[in-house]
Amino acid sequence: MTQQNQTFALLPEDSSKPLNPRPAGPRPGQRRKPMKSPKPQREKGSKRKTVLLTILIVIVIAGILCTAGYFIKRLIDSKYFFCKRSVRFIPIDKACDGNNDCTGGEDEITCVSEFKVNTTHPVRLTSVQRILQVYSPGLGWRSVCSDDWTPQHAQTACKQLGYTNKPYSTSVQVVNIMSSLKSGPFAAVRAGTASTPTHQATTDRNVCKSGSVVSLTCSDCGEVVTKGRIVGGTDAAIENWPWQVSLQQGGQHTCGGALVSDRWVVTAAHCFSGSKKELSRWRVVSGQTYMKTLGGSYVDRVILNGDYNPARNDYDIALIRLSSPITVRETSKPVCLPPNALDLASGASMVVTGWGYQEEDGDVSPTLQKAHIPLIDRKTCSSPSVYGSSITKKMLCAGYLEGGVDACQGDSGGPLVHFSSSRWNLIGVVSWGVGCARENRPGVYCKVEEMLNWINTVIEKTP
Repeated sequence: MTQQNQTFALLPEDSSKPLNPRPAGPRPGQRRKPMKSPKPQREKGSKRKTVLLTILIVIVIAGILCTAGYFIKRLIDSKYFFCKRSVRFIPIDKACDGNNDCTGGEDEITCVSEFKVNTTHPVRLTSVQRILQVYSPGLGWRSVCSDDWTPQHAQTACKQLGYTNKPYSTSVQVVNIMSSLKSGPFAAVRAGTASTPTHQATTDRNVCKSGSVVSLTCSDCGEVVTKGRIVGGTDAAIENWPWQVSLQQGGQHTCGGALVSDRWVVTAAHCFSGSKKELSRWRVVSGQTYMKTLGGSYVDRVILNGDYNPARNDYDIALIRLSSPITVRETSKPVCLPPNALDLASGASMVVTGWGYQEEDGDVSPTLQKAHIPLIDRKTCSSPSVYGSSITKKMLCAGYLEGGVDACQGDSGGPLVHFSSSRWNLIGVVSWGVGCARENRPGVYCKVEEMLNWINTVIEKTP
């Protein structure tokens, strides 16, 4: 209850009154605050609960609206392409179909592209010792001598090979390299050429004055910190296979892939067949053991090998460039591209990883899986009882002829790796097979060694 204030008028005072009497009413310019009766404590608590309940309801409604909006957007994106200039939707199948269905051809700009290589990338590493070689049309491949070689030359050479992170080089005596390289030809860098492209910085040599050649390591690719695994199972920790990524279209896992640098992913060309050519719908999720469909890196280029043959699954390889580099860490780290002439023997131990089906016509695994499988020699895999003439020079086979262990649907594009010289190397890309883990039907992989020239050229020439 509120009491009314009374207002008193100030009258002229008699000089006989005290000089400083306390005024009976408020001073000019001041008001007395109205007095209010205190509210009961129960009423205050009730009001506080009402406010908190209102805030909670608003938060819940906002969350529901955001969630609904997210799934509605995903549904729309899976069916339609939005033309920003003309402010209209077109069926997703019309995007990247070769026809300009949007104003200004928006629907044909951010699409999968192709690249065919008809030149030789002039720098490579060869053999398990990773000997640096340079190429010239007239002289072919020449091993680079250690003569006058500097750390700056190593930096330049690694830059040409695509991925540089604390590069270093060592010297290997010519007498200790593979027999086919011992007699040369050789090349050596000229003085003052540290920043010149390596193949342009060299001059021919019959022998190396130093008696040694350059062995080059460009990064810490393929190195892992081993974490615990489930005993007797097939579950895998991403820390053990940090190059493994999930390629997702419209929020759905579609294929696997392997990081080969902080910005490039190797995968299979067949992952982008049909209506899967519009780039904005793709995300690359890295650093996860358990399947995650939120977040991920945006994609700004998908480049298929220009020689890819869908009918034969030949040259089944593609490169994805992320819109921005990933942060290299324990759970996200590139695998090494293999050197030329790695020469793995039949039966060499391989590991294939992915979130694919755990059985034929099954379901995608929520947890990263691994399988240890042996390399199958080309003669066996191309025999009439296995795949016959379907196996080309750009393919390799791995698995068990008796079946039982294999890659499967959803693993496509994923890595087949081999451990050598203290590093994991990308040997194959999951490509095709008849069924999953069937007898005499092992997995077939795109042979990465045969694609090194294409991979290095694409990475170097892509703006």
